[in-house]
Amino acid sequence: MIITLDCAMLDNLSKTERQIVQFINEHETDLSHMSIVDIAFETFSSPSTVSRAIRKCGINGFNELRYKLTVPSENKELVSINEIMNKSLIEATEVLQRISLTNILDIVKEIILAKDKKIYVFSRGLTEQVAREFSLKLELLDYNITETGDPNIMVKLTKSIRQENLIVIFSLNGQTRELVESAQNAYLAGAKVITICCSDKSPLLQYSSKYLIGYKHEKIAIKEFEVTSRLPLFIIARILIDYLVEQEN
Repeated sequence: MIITLDCAMLDNLSKTERQIVQFINEHETDLSHMSIVDIAFETFSSPSTVSRAIRKCGINGFNELRYKLTVPSENKELVSINEIMNKSLIEATEVLQRISLTNILDIVKEIILAKDKKIYVFSRGLTEQVAREFSLKLELLDYNITETGDPNIMVKLTKSIRQENLIVIFSLNGQTRELVESAQNAYLAGAKVITICCSDKSPLLQYSSKYLIGYKHEKIAIKEFEVTSRLPLFIIARILIDYLVEQEN
């Protein structure tokens, strides 16, 4: 039995949720091959109801439940893929827990205030994909954006930047020399700098008026190259854009 219920848990479950838990316990050997949609279909419920039932039983969502099932498994392939999926779950969960809600509100306000001015978005390497998507969405919302990953351009632009301009910097580790130099130039010019990165030791932070720090998982798939997932940065960028749209509407 994968889910053990006490009297308090049982009283807290609705009739449908009890049926879901019963189904999970009766089909424990099949669960590793099933999705939350499959369970919802078999129990005539919805994925959100399945998720709610699992959480009421003290398990933090379906992925954690599936991970618990495969840990003692002899099927190494199932264990491996669940560990990989769990890495993304941990990364996303940690990002949401670590970022400051107050800073999100403040950053969105700064972006809105800069709408009729100029916003520069800087990044380097694979993080440029995050910056491009973020910039494109701002452009669709009629913001005046200049986005670049060119180190020479960003350094040159910030040497003549105006005080009313806003700089948004995306960086995974927050250590890239040209990004730090650009942030310093903007700071000295009196322009506001916003940093989104995954390191609380980044030198970018000392030049930033506001920042959001995500979480980077310690396990890296391809260690020979700097191609670590930018999932934490994508999550933060999405939150900022979604809340910005809500405020504008």
